[in-house]
Amino acid sequence: MTRAELFAQIQEKQSFLCVGLDADPKKMPPHLKGDVLAFNKAIIDATRDLCVAYKPNTAFYEALGLDGMRILKDTIAYIGEDHFVIADAKRGDIGNTSRYYASFAFNTLGANAITVAPYMGADSVEPFLEYEGKWTILLALTSNKGSQDFQHASQDGGVPLYAKVMTRATDWGSADQLMFVCGATKAEKFAELRALTPDHFFLVPGIGAQGGDLEGVCKNGMNDHCGLLVNSSRGILYAGQDEDFAAASRAAALSLQTQMAKALKNYLP
Repeated sequence: MTRAELFAQIQEKQSFLCVGLDADPKKMPPHLKGDVLAFNKAIIDATRDLCVAYKPNTAFYEALGLDGMRILKDTIAYIGEDHFVIADAKRGDIGNTSRYYASFAFNTLGANAITVAPYMGADSVEPFLEYEGKWTILLALTSNKGSQDFQHASQDGGVPLYAKVMTRATDWGSADQLMFVCGATKAEKFAELRALTPDHFFLVPGIGAQGGDLEGVCKNGMNDHCGLLVNSSRGILYAGQDEDFAAASRAAALSLQTQMAKALKNYLP
């Protein structure tokens, strides 16, 4: 999916919602008896007209062993080609290893994008960027407490590490193949982040259960093609615990989509 195609989806649905498919059998409604694929399909059916992307976190499926890998592949196949699919794997290793990580995400799973940790530098990221029509989503400024340990550390000239990562990475890939993970719990930072990378999409976690400020993110971070994919996982997945759980998930997704439609009207240049 190209950047233009993604923006067209955003305009059509009046939504830049990404639904995180972090399916935990322990948190699913009891009547499903841990059937992750059935749970995922119900969530997808309830939200596909309200979102433009899905983001399965591969760790939740890896923990289920070989069955989990089949469930992950079947989930992505069930989503189909009309949505942007992100394999949230946070990979990052030497070039040869990254090449196989990329092959798994793009060739085996059929994902449109994969999240990647940039700590090892350009040669660890380049193999992901070699796939035409696929996207690499680099960790930049994350929403977890530990992000303070390194991401905000001052570099030469007082520039924080996250800013150096984003600026340097724009030399590796264009805005048509590279996105950045930027946490919503730091909404006040989005004006700075957008100034660093005016054209790139941001994948924004932290909305919903983590208390992120959607209004602040949109006001400060939106560009002329929206430039935002805002993710919600737990707030949508576990909105209900009875047999009508999918309806509760839809209501949670609809609430976010409604806010996003207003933001597109107010902040899209």
